[in-house]
Amino acid sequence: MKRNVYMDFSYLLLLAATFGAVIVLGAFVAPVVFNTQNLLYGVELSNYNEGVIMAEIFRRFSYWVTILAFFIAIYETVMYKNGQRDAVVFGASATAIFSALMFSGIYTPKIVSMQRLGEEATLSDTFISLHQASELDFKILAIAILILFIRRLMLLRIK
Repeated sequence: MKRNVYMDFSYLLLLAATFGAVIVLGAFVAPVVFNTQNLLYGVELSNYNEGVIMAEIFRRFSYWVTILAFFIAIYETVMYKNGQRDAVVFGASATAIFSALMFSGIYTPKIVSMQRLGEEATLSDTFISLHQASELDFKILAIAILILFIRRLMLLRIK
């Protein structure tokens, strides 16, 4: 059974790029956007406006995350049908797909829609809980992608 090296490479590249993007958005972009008062002189953005900017960044990134979820589902289904079954891969891929779809299909749209209601809506307990849950989901997504990448790399090396 000959494997498609280009498909494996593309899949691993997609996982690595997405993991990198998650880290960059969480560790670099968010702290800069939410600390604009330290960077901009003469222009002061409210926390609400900073949140609107960040939400737009995440809204656009959610399209990429949705595509990732479909690629993971397709690739892992093909690998499963080819007899390459692994419990770690199954768990990581299911977690990545679930958290990716939660991020792009539930958290991001709800946060954006609540922001459109105005600043008061973003101060509610519902919004704060939703935002905290989305942050946790984003971290779970990063960990699942990293585990999936490492395990797939290990399995490619073994064969």
